[in-house]
Amino acid sequence: MCNKDFQSPPSPPSTVQIKQGRKVLPDFLQNIKLKYVKLGYHYLLSHLLSLFSLSLIAIIFVQGSQMNYQDLHYLYFNLQHNLASIIILFLVLVFASTFYIMTRPGSVYLVDYSCYRGPDHLKATYYKFMEHSRLTDDFDETSLEFQRKMLGRSGLGEETYVPETMNCIPPRPSMAAAREEAETVMFGALDNLFKNTNVKPKDIGILVVNCSLFNPTPSLSAMIVNKYKLRGNIRSFNLGGMGCSAGVIAIDLAKDILQVHRNTYAIVVSTENITQNWYFGTKKSMLIPNCLFRVGGVAILLSNKMADKRRAKYKLVHVMRTHKGADDKAFKCIYQEQDDKGKTGVSLSKDLIEIAGNAVKTNITTLGPLVLPISEQFLFFMTLVGRKMFNAKMKPYIPNFKLAFEHFCIHAGGRAVIDELEKNLQLSPIHVEASRMTLHRFGNTSSSSIWYELAYTEAKGRIQRGHRIWQIAFGSGFKCNSAVWLALRNVRPSPNSPWEDCIHRYPVKLAY
Repeated sequence: MCNKDFQSPPSPPSTVQIKQGRKVLPDFLQNIKLKYVKLGYHYLLSHLLSLFSLSLIAIIFVQGSQMNYQDLHYLYFNLQHNLASIIILFLVLVFASTFYIMTRPGSVYLVDYSCYRGPDHLKATYYKFMEHSRLTDDFDETSLEFQRKMLGRSGLGEETYVPETMNCIPPRPSMAAAREEAETVMFGALDNLFKNTNVKPKDIGILVVNCSLFNPTPSLSAMIVNKYKLRGNIRSFNLGGMGCSAGVIAIDLAKDILQVHRNTYAIVVSTENITQNWYFGTKKSMLIPNCLFRVGGVAILLSNKMADKRRAKYKLVHVMRTHKGADDKAFKCIYQEQDDKGKTGVSLSKDLIEIAGNAVKTNITTLGPLVLPISEQFLFFMTLVGRKMFNAKMKPYIPNFKLAFEHFCIHAGGRAVIDELEKNLQLSPIHVEASRMTLHRFGNTSSSSIWYELAYTEAKGRIQRGHRIWQIAFGSGFKCNSAVWLALRNVRPSPNSPWEDCIHRYPVKLAY
């Protein structure tokens, strides 16, 4: 029977010097720090174009103020005799401006989004998780001990959610139960999204749904069309088997369609289904997902209407996608298969961290020129030239991505991945706080995790107008995808945020 109510048992020294009874400022040449030199260098180069433009305007103004009546008459005389050239130049400028305005990509706005939060009876405490695993009789003592150790250092807390069927003893995974999980998550997020935005389902022109492991017939997108009675000419898409980075892929697809079909709304639904994909075997590499993946999903409302710019939260700036599937090692590092006893699960390779690191490196190297300030690009280029031409042992320069983004939403795939990115991108603990706390509170919710992280940052009141947000996700294939957003206003959490009743408890101190 289902056991829904299963409970657990009971000041540094100052740099100011003291000399003969009076305070003396420190020697700046002795105390200067490189990071401040770099910061000043960044400001100088970043505002170089502005300084040049202001200088040019000042010179023109000074020259114009020194002109007398005869100079103005002479200028007018020259313009009369070159009227044809001036008209041609004017027409060329008008034509070029019109062509640019007509052909440039339209803006895509994120009006709002809603993350699903499960009911309390589906929360999986450590004790409940292990006790249910033991009572299924599918795991031997070695497998149970492995899961216990994995869970202890996974970074997950005591309040993550598992599917309804996992609260039954024994578990009863079925197609009907998987459909129920999908409907509960997707409809729960969509109901709240429609309520918060006051957008009618009939106004939606584009629908993109991504779920990697559960692809029934009719599709998940068809389930949404049927539930909300969406219009008959809706352009709907269902993405399957694309892993944890599929949420950014779905955003990219919706963006491309919005560029073609003007004045419309697009909804992106990102989720994962666990009911039929829980592993009941003893292969260690396939037991890891049991300890990481949890129930979650998000519904996102995008618009290309100029009228929505005033109420939208964000504007989509860039999407960068990297695919490493041509490499066999990368292709098989996250692989759905059957074990020796015919039990299906997802196997995670021991090389996953290394492969993920290479994919992230490629992605950020490609994204860098689009987002980094000129100063960082210049330093990186000069260091690269120096290594190639003069000294191959020269330490490579790592661009400071903190100058390009104010907020980072790193896919909460696991503690080790977050640790590596924090180290290699030289981020501070506050930059990865949203990722760690999302992993702790909701677990790895696959493609929707980056949205729980953004919701965390909003709930903390940290996003101000003009801030840039970097969402980076990676998953099977192997793929690494990035999305860059620009905050259009001081963003506050929407009603029924997933962090609404618990943000005051975060951040929590994590003990691994």
